[in-house]
Parts: sequence; C-alpha cells; structure tokens
Amino acid sequence: MSTSPIAFLKGHGTENDFVIVPDPDNAIDLPASVVAKLCDRRAGIGGDGLLHVVRTAAHPEARAMAAQAEWFMDYRNADGSIAEMCGNGVRVFAGYLQRAGLVGEGGLEVATRGGVKNVHIDKRDASGEPGHITVSMGRADLPDGDVTVAVGGRDWPARNVNMGNPHAVAFVDDLAHAGDLFTAPAFGPASAYPDGVNVEFVVDRGPRHVAMRVHERGSGETRSCGTGACAVAVAAARRDGQDPSVTGTPVTYTVDLPGGRLVITERPDGAVEMTGPAVIVAEGTIDPAWLDLGTVGRIAPGPKETAVA
Repeated sequence: MSTSPIAFLKGHGTENDFVIVPDPDNAIDLPASVVAKLCDRRAGIGGDGLLHVVRTAAHPEARAMAAQAEWFMDYRNADGSIAEMCGNGVRVFAGYLQRAGLVGEGGLEVATRGGVKNVHIDKRDASGEPGHITVSMGRADLPDGDVTVAVGGRDWPARNVNMGNPHAVAFVDDLAHAGDLFTAPAFGPASAYPDGVNVEFVVDRGPRHVAMRVHERGSGETRSCGTGACAVAVAAARRDGQDPSVTGTPVTYTVDLPGGRLVITERPDGAVEMTGPAVIVAEGTIDPAWLDLGTVGRIAPGPKETAVA
C-alpha cells in the first residue's frame, strides 16, 4: 500500500466552503468519521461539507449516469452523512474541474445523487479571474400540506419546497428571529420531513430581492446554501403570485446570504437556474498519519453511513 499523502483543495461558493478530494478512479473510501475529521474547523481543514471528485463510471452509485456526465459529485455533509445535492457545491465542483484543466468554459454536465445537473462556466474576466457559474438545479417540487417551523417558542408557517433535497421556507420580520441556528429548528408535522429538513428564514429587501439565513441538516447554520436559495426564490415567487409556468415569463430573484449574493431564475418549463461565484482558495496534501489510517491508497470503510442530506 502507498503511504503517499492525499491531495486536497479548499474552495467556497458565497462562503459555503468545502474540502475537495480529487479521486478520479474512486480509489479512496471516505467513512463518515474521516469526513467529519477533515471538515472540523478547529482540528481539521474545515468545511461545510466535502466534495469527492470521481469519474461517474468509477462510482457504483453514479455509473448509470456515465453516458450523460463524465464527473460525479459524491457530496458529504460536514458530519460525514451522505447528501443528495448541494447547489453551491456543484459550482465549486465545476470550478475545481476548470482549474484542474479537466473542463473548459461553456457547458458541462455534473452527476449528483439528485440527478444530472447542467452547468455553464462563464469566461474569465479581463483580469483573468474566473467567471460566475450557472447551475440548472432542476424543477422545484411543492408538496401539498401545511408545515411550520419553530425557534425559541415562536413558530411560523413555512412553504415546503423540494429541490432534490427538502426545505422549509419561513418568511419572518427579522432574521434575528431565527436564533443562533446551531441546533435544528423544530418543525411539524414530523411526517412532512421524515429524514429532517433544511430550514430557511427569509426577509424582504426590495422588489424580487430577499435575504435569508439557513440551517442545513447535518451542518448547522452555513454562510450560504444554493438549494436553499433556489427554494427561497420559488417560495417568494409563489407568495408574490408569480408562477412562470402560468405566465410564460421567467422570474428572477436576488437572494442575499451571509456569505454573498446569488441570482435565481425560474423558467416557464420549471427549470430553476442559480448563478454565483466559485473560488478555490488553497490546495495541499493530507497527512495519512494525522488521519490515523496507517496507509493510504484505499481508506478502510467505516460504519455504514446514513443517507441524510
């Protein structure tokens, strides 16, 4: 077995940050305990999640999508649990592929557990900085039924929106009402989200302009959540009486997050597009001795992981 260190990069999309582990041949297993250690902000590299970069044909969960997309985003939450999808993560994933010379500007397909996502990488600007990246996030599903979320003895009605992962969107008067969001807000009914939910608290900033905070299940409060911003824009549009499938006209919302700004467009065919930055800030190697693995090349699998987004 090789004792070579494991390569990694660190990146963020509107300060939703990720540890990136390139592994084209799927030669590295990442048990939850290892992912959690890497994502630890005091004892590890630190991140809201981990992007495991694998060729689609090399991963058993993604192989069926190999004809549609060369690359699979094997995404993990900061606690090591497996997630279906991460919108900011897709942008950073695409940004890494461009930086590594594996893809160029223009169109790109990325396989995820939430399906194949269409991505567009803008040209670099005059200073050579990477352009923004647009991700087609698929259609929003709006399940029937009332849901509520609660923090600190207060509760609010919420809109149930599924963007490949579940969201509860609550419009509030003040973002401070969300509390510290270190722990998951209560929600009801329990049957609405049997595997937990991402919860967004939203205030208005102007016409088609909102601001939000989010608790991401498995990660706590994060600086940004791409699928959450999409869910918020769709929920705000419906609240405002806007439905592109009815009017035939796209609707765009600007969504401010603690880590930056995303622009979300819902099109008449139901496709939701998210545009924002992707930044790679560092790269290096992980010492296998620090991980207490002994050898590197194939990391011994840990306990079976729970499928939670």
